[in-house]
Amino acid sequence: MARFLIAAAHKSSGKTVVATGLAGALAAGGQAVQCFKKGPDYIDPMWLSQASGRPCYNLDFNTMSRDEMRATVQSRSATSGVAMIEANKGLYDGVDLKGSDSNAELARIMRAPVVLVIDTNGMTRGIAPLLQGYLAFDDRVNIAGVILNKVGGARHEAKLRAAVEEYTDLPVLGAVPRDRALDIGERHLGLTTPAETGELARRIAAVSQVVGASVDLDRLLAVARSAPPLPPPAPPPQPVVARFEGLRVAIARDEAFGFYYPDDLDAFTALGATLVPFDALHDQVLPPVDGLFIGGGFPEMRMHELAANAGLMRSIREAIENGLPTYAECGGLMYLCRALVWGEERAPMCGVVPAEAVMHDRPQGRGYTRFRDTPAHPWGGGPEEQLAHEFHYARIEGLDPQSTFARRVRRGHGIDGSRDAVVIGNLVAGFCHLRNTAATPWVERFLDFVGKTRAG
Repeated sequence: MARFLIAAAHKSSGKTVVATGLAGALAAGGQAVQCFKKGPDYIDPMWLSQASGRPCYNLDFNTMSRDEMRATVQSRSATSGVAMIEANKGLYDGVDLKGSDSNAELARIMRAPVVLVIDTNGMTRGIAPLLQGYLAFDDRVNIAGVILNKVGGARHEAKLRAAVEEYTDLPVLGAVPRDRALDIGERHLGLTTPAETGELARRIAAVSQVVGASVDLDRLLAVARSAPPLPPPAPPPQPVVARFEGLRVAIARDEAFGFYYPDDLDAFTALGATLVPFDALHDQVLPPVDGLFIGGGFPEMRMHELAANAGLMRSIREAIENGLPTYAECGGLMYLCRALVWGEERAPMCGVVPAEAVMHDRPQGRGYTRFRDTPAHPWGGGPEEQLAHEFHYARIEGLDPQSTFARRVRRGHGIDGSRDAVVIGNLVAGFCHLRNTAATPWVERFLDFVGKTRAG
């Protein structure tokens, strides 16, 4: 299996733009490209999925074992010509000082050669000691090539290439110029999402054309094909039984809501359920379904458009009040509140949760949360301890301390001590994002509850 890991020296190096361009250029050249992203991450995989034409899967040290990550890469890449794993932040960055959760460790686990994307803005000869340091820091990591990024012109490129060739043995696989076509913007949670950029196909085609013309794709593929074999995967677990055939679950898929793990969506399908997409900005009523799933996204960026679609908000509110099993994460929770507030702007939302979602200038939650299901959780009964991640700038504010919501909210979603989680009837909502894994099989538990509710 041809594969490589694309990394950088630090975040905001333009790595995701280069990776998106490589995926698009390789796909345009006839390669079946399977992308992965060291996570948790929603936004970068959306770009990589659009460029490659295939779902991009997260690889996460916190929610997956090393064997699970290897098995994911092997199984998802079975029908591809090349697998590309995009790192997060810098190659050697991670929480653990020893590097046990670093991108370099992921490269070692996957036996993947590393291609470094270096932001060369303001740099010439200084690239040499930088690369020497990366090469010497851990000789177990196979750094197999470098892509020069944000190059200022032919003269700048010549100086950079000369320094790399003089002081290292690394091949320069390409030099990507500073180009406005490669500017896809950033915001408080990272890159803008593909749905927000407008003319999506044109933007990705432009990025792919620039990157594809700037990188020697044949040499890149040669690096990928140099990856040694991976150990045979462990025997597969018991096959998944599609025991929820006939169940229909509505899912919000539009410019406001798009943060979903492909693993989770695959689990719904494998278990037999049908996901029914709806557009929270334009559809007037909720489709006929047995359950509802509203994931994360950027509802604050579309708050007035969401508010203008009063018919759908009324349809959702009535369905939940009538007992429709519903799960909402982060942006979905915000949408179900009474209102969304951002600075001086305020917009009414669905009104299911009697509180306001208020945006702040600094993150109100980030990182991982360990939690246990509690008796208040309608489809609880999961493992003793589970793990979820959160990254949000909103808080739920304006709760009545005497209300049922306020009494339940501290232990609602099953997240001990969190005030930003709630259970109201058959609604479970919170700021944490769950990922369907062997340790947290939330999709099956949710569908089991949906099925029992439909059966009466």
